[in-house]
Amino acid sequence: MISSVFLHDVAEYTDSRVAKVVLNGSYAITNFQVKQVTDDTLALNYIVPAADISLITRIEVKDAADVVLTSNDVNVPIASDTLMLQTIKAKEGTT
Repeated sequence: MISSVFLHDVAEYTDSRVAKVVLNGSYAITNFQVKQVTDDTLALNYIVPAADISLITRIEVKDAADVVLTSNDVNVPIASDTLMLQTIKAKEGTT
């Protein structure tokens, strides 16, 4: 079993690596309303302006060197400026 202290450390490390969220492969967001670690979870809250994006089909979290840390295919229509709440949880894997 992995200790909660180590899982917190992994979440903190992930926080230190995250530089931006890229939507649909081209729209980068670097300004986060919230970017913080609580226990084993990194919370990323950011605004998606409806004037720039009408539909999100892919969300990528990248580091400063543009390396993809996480990616998700989604289908999120944006009708008005939208606050996105995204979490990355550090947890022990099972086999």
